[in-house]
Amino acid sequence: MNPVLVAHGTRKGSGVAMIGDLAEQVSTLLGRRVHTAFVDVLGPTPAEVLSTLPYGPAVVVPAFLSSGYHVHKDIPEGIAASGHPDVTVTPALGPSTAMVRVLADRLIESGWRPTDSVVLAAAGTTDPRAASDLRRTCAMLSATLGSRVELAFAISGTHWVGDVVARLRRRGAERVAVASYLLADGLFQDRLYTCGADVVTDPLGRHPGVAKLVASRFRMARVSLAA
Repeated sequence: MNPVLVAHGTRKGSGVAMIGDLAEQVSTLLGRRVHTAFVDVLGPTPAEVLSTLPYGPAVVVPAFLSSGYHVHKDIPEGIAASGHPDVTVTPALGPSTAMVRVLADRLIESGWRPTDSVVLAAAGTTDPRAASDLRRTCAMLSATLGSRVELAFAISGTHWVGDVVARLRRRGAERVAVASYLLADGLFQDRLYTCGADVVTDPLGRHPGVAKLVASRFRMARVSLAA
């Protein structure tokens, strides 16, 4: 099995390094090299990586927190362009209980208090499938924290995180905590840091729970291939 981790991509060096660190963590857990590819901004692309892999089946894990355009269109197109004859694609990383546990851990380590108003801040999407995934994650985090969590986006427009934080303040929130639902540093994470919240969590990619989830995705695919 040739494992391939496919992420979005960013121009920010620290964000690229985070994805590289995640791949290294997963490589250690699996005991084999995990290749990385990106669907946007930088390369190598999934097609480039898959076309140069050693002989044997390949497993692609989408390093995305919901199943939107990149998972349903960019990755399949990259696989088709590669000409690789045997590629299995696993589900995206979210929604999942594992990612909700990571979100809760990030909030706790960042100074979240049970009385805080909480905002789950994702990159943003126009894909209804991804939007449904994000709403589900928001509901799961609400259940975990025992209080309502608002969904917001790092892109400008409807439900922009800065507007949601301001609305919560107008409603009387004394403190607002923003839970970043992003894997790596980049433009979107920078926007979260300036949204006016009292607490903004770091990206999720370097949390050990994410590496364990990715490794689990690869292992489950390997078992399916063996069967």
